[in-house]
Amino acid sequence: MKKTYVTTMPDKSGAFLVAGKIIASNGGNIVRVNYNKAVDLHTLFIEVSADENQHKNIKEALADCGYLSDITNESQILMIVLTLPDVSGAVLPVLEILNKHKVNISYISSQENGTELQYFKMGLLIENTSEISDLINEISRICEIKILDYEVTDRLLDGTVFYVSFANEMRKILSLDQKQTNKVLIHANRMMQILDEQKKSPLKTFDYIRRFASLVRQRKGDNFKPEVSFITLTDKLTLFIIEPPCGSNTYVIQSDDELLFVDCGFAYFRSEMLALFKELFHGYTTLKKSAFITHADLDHVGLLSEFDTIYMCGNCYDNFELEASGKKDFREQNPLHEPYCQLSRIISAYQTPPLEKCIIVGRRPLDSEEVFAPIGSHFFGGKRFDFYEGKGGHVKGDTVIVCDELKLVFSGDIYVNIKGFSAEQKEFNALAPFLMTGVDSDSVLAREGREYLLSKYGDYIICPGHGAVKKF
Repeated sequence: MKKTYVTTMPDKSGAFLVAGKIIASNGGNIVRVNYNKAVDLHTLFIEVSADENQHKNIKEALADCGYLSDITNESQILMIVLTLPDVSGAVLPVLEILNKHKVNISYISSQENGTELQYFKMGLLIENTSEISDLINEISRICEIKILDYEVTDRLLDGTVFYVSFANEMRKILSLDQKQTNKVLIHANRMMQILDEQKKSPLKTFDYIRRFASLVRQRKGDNFKPEVSFITLTDKLTLFIIEPPCGSNTYVIQSDDELLFVDCGFAYFRSEMLALFKELFHGYTTLKKSAFITHADLDHVGLLSEFDTIYMCGNCYDNFELEASGKKDFREQNPLHEPYCQLSRIISAYQTPPLEKCIIVGRRPLDSEEVFAPIGSHFFGGKRFDFYEGKGGHVKGDTVIVCDELKLVFSGDIYVNIKGFSAEQKEFNALAPFLMTGVDSDSVLAREGREYLLSKYGDYIICPGHGAVKKF
């Protein structure tokens, strides 16, 4: 274990040699020596690696020769690196925070490197770990902070170091700015608190979030390779099925000069999806484009602003209205789901769709006992599509869209075809259920809806929210 001794030595040759011999003779290894003129010209911070018994002997010997004024002192040095813009006064806000918390700097080093950034390496003398935890939180909201040589075991500080490091990783994975990184930091901390209250280790959760962010990021650009297929519905209507590695399926029904989309995946892949649409549909930019949505989860609605009109149930509209007014949407009103949803917004670059484009097809009657209550219809390509709103088993506003004439069902996430996942989809879709402690708002209602749907529409083409189309 490492401990830092705050020593006061006489101003004479060989003073440090005496301390070095004491430490070495007791089996200790000096790993760092620093000083702080602001404390005292004679004060040296000596960080030593040794076992518990060796530290006991070292303290007693240093005290006996007068080098330790307080034998109980067991302060530690926390080494940090700050990334700051290379401009005059950039470090001042950080120094003001240190001064406010009465934290001594045992070491500081910085040098120009020919870039627009400076890296300040600092050693902070830790005496009150709860104070240091607050300090790290404050600094992390000003600039990127990295913790080095970390060996402090206080639980609160352990947690602070952990999620600050996590936020820095997310900054690099997703190229976030400081404001976005601050949001990640806040939501990561809230998730840690929830897990701590449930007596769960956050390690697996944060590993899953890293994987979530990395998988999304790695599928950008040339690596975005969705499965694309089509089904001829009539001589005038063709159904295109786009199955991305991350996010929901996107379905497109093409008529002569009009396109109908059902759900549309993550916003993060907007440019890739638009390029695909232009490749699939000649004259795409001039075609009339409308959309149906099965529910308002952000992995299904990322491209809605691209379309002329968007048809949905009343609860989906209410969900977007809550977002637009800065309030918690229906998912976020569940405290177990909220931190994950907020992080997902940042990771996927989600934006609320324009409300003026949203059209309410109908609302589920409050007194309805039906598994799926009919709420309205809309015609496309001469065919009627009926909207049925469920009880909210997956999420409030979950909707099944049915065209009986075409024997076609869009189920959203009420039914997902797990057996039809590609290897990439299987890897990605395993993350959310763990991160949200389950993707369904009510698992009993969700199971009821799924079983009803498969029973009632067993001979229909079922287009799931994720996975391959199910044909019977």
